[in-house]
Amino acid sequence: MATDQFKDIENGISHNNILEDLEKPFIQNGKMVVSEDSSSEADKENGSIAMVLLSTCAAVCGSFEFGSCVGYSAPTQSAIREDLNLSLAEFSMFGSILTIGAMIGGITSGRIADFVGRKGAMRISAVFCVIGWLAVYFSTGALILDFGRFCTGYGIGIFSYAVPVFIAEIAPKNLRGGLATINQLMIVSGSSVAYLLGTVVSWQTLALTGILPCIVLFVGLFFTPESPRWLANVGREKDFLVALRRLRGKDADITREAAEIEAYNVTLRSLPKSRMLDLFDRKYIRSVMIGVGLMVFQQFIGINGISFYASETFAEAGLSSGKTGTVAYAIVQVLLTVVGALLMDKSGRRPLLMVSASGTFIGCFLTGASFYLKGQNLLLEWVPLLAVSGVLIYIAAFSIGMGAVPWVIMSEIFPINVKGAAGSLVVLVNWIGAWAVSFTFNFLMSWSSTGTFFIYAGFCVLTVLFVARLVPETKGKTLEEVQASING
Repeated sequence: MATDQFKDIENGISHNNILEDLEKPFIQNGKMVVSEDSSSEADKENGSIAMVLLSTCAAVCGSFEFGSCVGYSAPTQSAIREDLNLSLAEFSMFGSILTIGAMIGGITSGRIADFVGRKGAMRISAVFCVIGWLAVYFSTGALILDFGRFCTGYGIGIFSYAVPVFIAEIAPKNLRGGLATINQLMIVSGSSVAYLLGTVVSWQTLALTGILPCIVLFVGLFFTPESPRWLANVGREKDFLVALRRLRGKDADITREAAEIEAYNVTLRSLPKSRMLDLFDRKYIRSVMIGVGLMVFQQFIGINGISFYASETFAEAGLSSGKTGTVAYAIVQVLLTVVGALLMDKSGRRPLLMVSASGTFIGCFLTGASFYLKGQNLLLEWVPLLAVSGVLIYIAAFSIGMGAVPWVIMSEIFPINVKGAAGSLVVLVNWIGAWAVSFTFNFLMSWSSTGTFFIYAGFCVLTVLFVARLVPETKGKTLEEVQASING
């Protein structure tokens, strides 16, 4: 959708004649064009959010599953290599093949979610994850182990798009940032639980626990409505009205909102069907640059290398037990993600990103310095403390902003008519970066532990500059206002 041509009905912008309103500027004399009763409509919208919260809780079980898959390799590396006689290269393939599956899942995620719906996409994801975990559990060699890891990767590749988009489409705009951040909170909760359980159970048992979030997801989705905007877009009129009624409450007046969504979809259907190449059109290119850039920097500051192999990193730094550092890592990750969720709709997206990227720089620098001191046999008694402090500062800073905010912004910056293609592209780029970092981390550490963390520190600096130059603030804005600020 061209932002200078169309309004985003999903944000409740009212108009009596859709074609006439589309010709009017969204901003007039510095003020937003809204109807006289917009505040009363907002009050009604916020009056009943129970079903929105229930739907969000069901969807983020997929996010928890995402975290469980990502966190699985960190506490199990030593045991799997010993039990299955895997080389470093074979285990690196096992750790990183998750991201190869996720790349393919990311490519197909937008189209799947557009074809079978947001709920249907999440169900498909869960099926692949269950198959993958069973393959890991029964594996006796690298081939079946990698197959299982690939399947879970494909599943979470779809989850990484379907969950935040579903939440963004059902949430009131004043809660959109906070609810979308629950997605990241559950990802880190899932990875943290995997870290903690991995210290006390076998790697086979830990694989079985990964099936539980999928079961909860299946059950929860039976009690939640599909995205009403997707239903309207595919012409399921009756289901659309039922879903909207369930989300807004039985006493809410949905007549006007339903009419606006339907009018918007009439306009949307007049547009040509979006393709990946359309994203490079002048009216979309800035949004694409922002979305892709954030995902590149989210990965190349090193998060998946550090998180996948946290236990081994602590052990290499000289900590007596890598598991102790992993437990601390898990606790810090969850607590700071909660803080980030609370700040999302208060401090804004840009400040969180810049503070977060600055903090990850400090963490990488301290960790790199600790390995340098170890290599030079200087202050050896301080090396473990410095390494653990650096990694914990890194994950604390990442969790407060760089973990969640890029996904929230991704769900906000793309017009709905290109959201499927754009979401697939952004998710693909994210997982390509995740694969590159997770696969090369062990090899980089073998080359130079100090150099590895200093490289990541350099990307942290570039992230701050990128956010300062290109990323708009989206806090408290309708998606239409976000589009206006990007194209302006």
